[in-house]
Amino acid sequence: MTPAVTDHPPLLSLEHASKSFGAIHALEDVSIALYGGEVHALVGENGAGKSTLVKIMAGVHLPDTGTLRVNGRDTVLQGPAAARDAGIAIIYQEPIQFPDLSVAENIFIGRQPLRSARRIDSGAMNADAAASFQRLGVPLDPGRIARGLSIAEQQIVEIAKALSLDAKVIVMDEPTAALSAVEVDRLFRVIQGLRAGGAAVLFISHRLEEVFGLCQRVTVLRDGRHIVSRDVAGLTAEDLVRAMVGRDLPERVPQEQNIGEAVLRVDRLTREGVFVDVSFEVRAGEIVALAGLVGAGRSEVACAIFGIDRFDAGSVTVNGRSLQRGSPTAAMAAGVGFVPEDRRQQGLVMDMSIARNITLASLKRLRRAGFIRSATERRFARDWATRLQVKYGRLSSPMTSLSGGNQQKVVLAKWLGRRPSLLIVDEPTRGIDIGTKAEVHRLLEELAGEGVAVLVISSELPEVLRLANRILVMREGRLVAEFAHAEASEETIVAAATGQLGAAAA
Repeated sequence: MTPAVTDHPPLLSLEHASKSFGAIHALEDVSIALYGGEVHALVGENGAGKSTLVKIMAGVHLPDTGTLRVNGRDTVLQGPAAARDAGIAIIYQEPIQFPDLSVAENIFIGRQPLRSARRIDSGAMNADAAASFQRLGVPLDPGRIARGLSIAEQQIVEIAKALSLDAKVIVMDEPTAALSAVEVDRLFRVIQGLRAGGAAVLFISHRLEEVFGLCQRVTVLRDGRHIVSRDVAGLTAEDLVRAMVGRDLPERVPQEQNIGEAVLRVDRLTREGVFVDVSFEVRAGEIVALAGLVGAGRSEVACAIFGIDRFDAGSVTVNGRSLQRGSPTAAMAAGVGFVPEDRRQQGLVMDMSIARNITLASLKRLRRAGFIRSATERRFARDWATRLQVKYGRLSSPMTSLSGGNQQKVVLAKWLGRRPSLLIVDEPTRGIDIGTKAEVHRLLEELAGEGVAVLVISSELPEVLRLANRILVMREGRLVAEFAHAEASEETIVAAATGQLGAAAA
């Protein structure tokens, strides 16, 4: 591990910063310094203050107390444009894009290249965007409309935007949360190039293996307070976990499940141009994982099973009942729950309260004589919010008041509260801290132990290997491999996902 570069002034520093929102103290006396030529990790549980710290650097919030310095000068950022002009680029965990504009227009919004008569030079804009994608090694069409991009593709667009700004301070908030191992390796090469060019990168991640593999220094926040900043060299994962949560996490011992009859049967499912001839089953008490690269068709198969997307051929059967194509209502009536990849667009109603989002899939169960008592709804929501350790002010607050990780917990609570016989979870721990991730894994195993069939889609291979009884690998819309838990490894899964399984086996 290359040591931290601290023999020159930091490109950005925040000293003794505090920020409160009403009675909530989001940050208290927090300091951090980012140096050119290093990748600095920021870690902590959800609600630790990471997002507030990032928004201060982005010019979204002004600190109540404390000093922000950029290139050694005291700086007051009066908005995101000021942060951009100061050479600070932010890549948020939840990409913010204009869905009806092209990819290139999203990258250059507000600063499009112009030609004569102040007309936008679309050719130059598309060429510059294509150059950024080539640098990233991603074949994304600059002229494509942003609507319909996957979370991973949206993240790539945000990274390309930061590269196009030629920023010297780049903040990446969970940039790998929706990326597979191959895409993560590609992103790491880009980050190393930024570091070699003298940029300072603040890297926020719940994946500790990424912290140790990429970063030179780390800062830990807990409950809005600065716990420690130090070189990564010499630290262990246990040291970081203890600093983040204030305790040692118990070792998770996989439990043997009693596998029952098939709950889900997928037979030769086909959607032209997306996936072809996909067949598999998930049995009661079994956790099956769909692995593969982003774009392999995993999420699309899940959406077809639940009825969000229609399929052209094949069948889906749940508990012996053939599901109607394109009908989520029919899937729910058959006992299927679905936690989608994009929580904000597909999993939540952001303007509604936390309580209402938790109860949204269980209204029929809570209804008595055609009515739902507010006290019953609040009790149900409070029980599940407590069980998943959602950090909130009031259950009546809107979803927008929660951090990304806590929003993900609410989506899980909504479906777990329904007690489905089949639960499909697409990236179940995206943006969730290490302590809550262990709790989510425990909950999924507990559901399986109660006889629920669980289908997990995850780009995080350690998660796949920890959870799954069986692992199915997709590549280019087809199922190409199946592994029992004892047979699987990260190497064999990646080899199958990239079409190199034969070479790996040899």
